[in-house]
Amino acid sequence: MSRPLLRSTTTTGFATLLSRITGLFRDTFMAQVLGVGAVSDAFLVAFKIPNFLRRLFAEGAFSQSFVPVISEFKVQRDAAEVRALVSGVAGTLGALLLLLSVVGVVAAPVLIFIFAPKWALTGATEYELAVQMLRWTFPYLFFVSMVSLFSGVLNSYGRFFIPAFTQVLMNVVLIVAALFFAARSENPGLVLAIGVFISGVLQLLFQLPSVARLKLLSWPRWRPQFEGVRRVGKLMVPGIVGSSMAQIALLLDTQIATFLVTGSVTWLYYADRLMEFPLGVFSIALATVILPGLSAQHAAKDTAQFSQTLDWALRLVVLLASPAAVGMLCFAGPMTALILGYGRFDPEDVQRTSYALMAYSWGLLAFSFVKVLVPGYYARQNTRRPVKIALIALACSTLLNVLVVIPASKLGLPNPHILIATFTCTGAALNTFLLWRGLVSEGVLRHTSMWKGFLLRVVVANLAMGAVLVWLAGDTLAWAQMSFIERLWRGGGGILLGAATYFAVLLLVGMRPAHLRSVVR
Repeated sequence: MSRPLLRSTTTTGFATLLSRITGLFRDTFMAQVLGVGAVSDAFLVAFKIPNFLRRLFAEGAFSQSFVPVISEFKVQRDAAEVRALVSGVAGTLGALLLLLSVVGVVAAPVLIFIFAPKWALTGATEYELAVQMLRWTFPYLFFVSMVSLFSGVLNSYGRFFIPAFTQVLMNVVLIVAALFFAARSENPGLVLAIGVFISGVLQLLFQLPSVARLKLLSWPRWRPQFEGVRRVGKLMVPGIVGSSMAQIALLLDTQIATFLVTGSVTWLYYADRLMEFPLGVFSIALATVILPGLSAQHAAKDTAQFSQTLDWALRLVVLLASPAAVGMLCFAGPMTALILGYGRFDPEDVQRTSYALMAYSWGLLAFSFVKVLVPGYYARQNTRRPVKIALIALACSTLLNVLVVIPASKLGLPNPHILIATFTCTGAALNTFLLWRGLVSEGVLRHTSMWKGFLLRVVVANLAMGAVLVWLAGDTLAWAQMSFIERLWRGGGGILLGAATYFAVLLLVGMRPAHLRSVVR
């Protein structure tokens, strides 16, 4: 069972790796062009709002709702009904999102007021800049949501590479915009905002031929009463909260960060982006791959395979996400300096971003577990329980941020943005625990007998790797003063040595492929 999933995860992970690598280059060039200040904070808020809605509607609730339904149609219905489902969802969802995009462009001043109230109330420069940029970035929501629809279609038919590769187009467009246009502009943030709009159009056009080859591409139709469309909508409404708690939390982080010292939004954004590199390369890829399989297993009433798939995915998360988390904790300074510390992104920015990355590091495991556990509910078309759990976790992290972060800033605590990252991870950890407990109590998830020895081996390997990375890391400010070549060979060499240490120790303590087999107790 795990071999086809592992192969699909590897394919998806490779495409996502290309996306994340180009994304790192994108962020590097953006950091050089925008620096850290009013322009960067304004652009990142204008960029985060449509991205938040994208993950909320498109990659979050919509994907988790649409894939189980189309997987069921694929198993139980004929091709004509599957094609009708795709055209009905595309027409209905597309019309609603197009209307939402128009409203977002018109209401840009109100949206910026909601997400960055301090800027509006104080008349800060960031407010007008962000409004101007949001009018270009907001329509991206429409294009990327349609991209998510067609990605769900392709994933349901075992085509994982094209959807995962699509994000590369956005990164390339923004790299070109940063290097050749924004660097020469008096308003570099606006140039990048226009680049976001263009990238959305290109991403949608890129996926259409692949859908057409499956003979599932037809003219979108407004069909809100169609059975499959109604089921997707019914699952999607509560799922908007349930599958996207992390994104809501991160956006609330941005809102609270606008009350802190200028630059806090930027430091948190880049730290989050560095954390999302391993999250996107592996955890999101794994969650994308298992959802169609879980949906098909549920439709076939194969409860044993369903449990085995979830248990296998959780072990894979522990094996590969835990060393990434330890690496970010122990090697945050060198990583930040290597990727971001150039041009207008000065040594102080490197250090403050690395502090935020260290605070986010332990949350990588929690975010990864959430990505894998939520499909265990959505594949069974159970949306209510994840919603309740997400609301509890979100309330916890938000309450901590409001009660602690802003007062800490007023009292002069240095680097209060670190607390925002810490409390966000706390919410994710609570979300993970409650999701896991729910699946176990319902009898949906039954762990294999090999977890104890497996966890012990992983812990030992992580301790060894962490010791090596701490020894190599040294002082962050010293890294910020190095040349690019020196950072590259010392930082890249350190990462490779850490990874080699981890896997070598795993072998020495007896880790074998058998520990990833799915054997139900």
